Amino acid sequence: MNDGETRGRLAPRDVERIRDAAERLRENVERVIVGHRDVVDLVLVALLCEGHILLEDVPGTGKTTLAKAIARSLDCSFRRIQFTPDLMPSDITGITYYNQKLGEFVFREGPLLAQVILADEINRATPRTQAALLEAMEERQLTVEGTTVRMPAPFIVIATQNPVELEGTFPLPEAQLDRFLLRLRIGYPSEDDEDRILQRFESANPLEALQPVIAAPTLLELAASLRHLYVAPGVRRYIVRLVQATRAEPAFELGGSPRATLALFRAARARAAIEGRDFVLPDDAKALVPQVLGHRVILSTQARLRGRDAEALLAEVVERVPAPVEG
Repeated sequence: MNDGETRGRLAPRDVERIRDAAERLRENVERVIVGHRDVVDLVLVALLCEGHILLEDVPGTGKTTLAKAIARSLDCSFRRIQFTPDLMPSDITGITYYNQKLGEFVFREGPLLAQVILADEINRATPRTQAALLEAMEERQLTVEGTTVRMPAPFIVIATQNPVELEGTFPLPEAQLDRFLLRLRIGYPSEDDEDRILQRFESANPLEALQPVIAAPTLLELAASLRHLYVAPGVRRYIVRLVQATRAEPAFELGGSPRATLALFRAARARAAIEGRDFVLPDDAKALVPQVLGHRVILSTQARLRGRDAEALLAEVVERVPAPVEG
């Protein structure tokens, strides 16, 4: 194998394990979430990458329900944090206090020290509190008054925000957005799906009966094995060119960063494994561009004045970048 190829190959049994685990998780979540299999599959991509998820949509579309269904499907510690303007950084990270009985300073952990975090309405917290998440999301550790604490593994933040009601909110800065692997929108259900929702929730909430189907060690093991999934040099170079094309697009004031390239690369691997393949196709990367890059690019002033849409512009960029062909 030459230096241009990704080292190692994912064994067929590992591909089968990832696909089986994804199917179990999908079936479990779909007992609660109706008609959004594409969104559920994208959440599975993020979980396999141990990546953070930003659920952005109008109220009542099931953002919090989806996050809770995912958390209940994983045999992991779970905490829900309701973000409000008066929430302080220490309220989520924890504090160091003097214990008179022990005669020493003791760290009391906050709710952020759990494996799956639901950060509900994250844009309602002040920038100072939002920034408290940065170190945890990227470095997988917390530093509180000189005390450094490692986050549990896996550590996944599922944040929700409402993009319509902006009064009393604090938009997430670019540095914070860049920490989310994917930004997802659920959208409204179809007529048939909405009728199925009424039937499903008519007598009881199916969320209450949801049981874990994947243990934390299993998720970590699958995520580690994903690093051996083969990516051809041409496909890898295609992913690089996709992101670099966003930097050359005049309608973008800011294109995707190298972190965005890494995110697209990792997400493409996860998508391939979920579909039962031990190799990545150009279509894997192409399909994930809106969710991986949509929140990482910034429109220029002229583009905003003309009412241009970031996802539509990204689609144009993807069309201009030639995909590699076999042979």
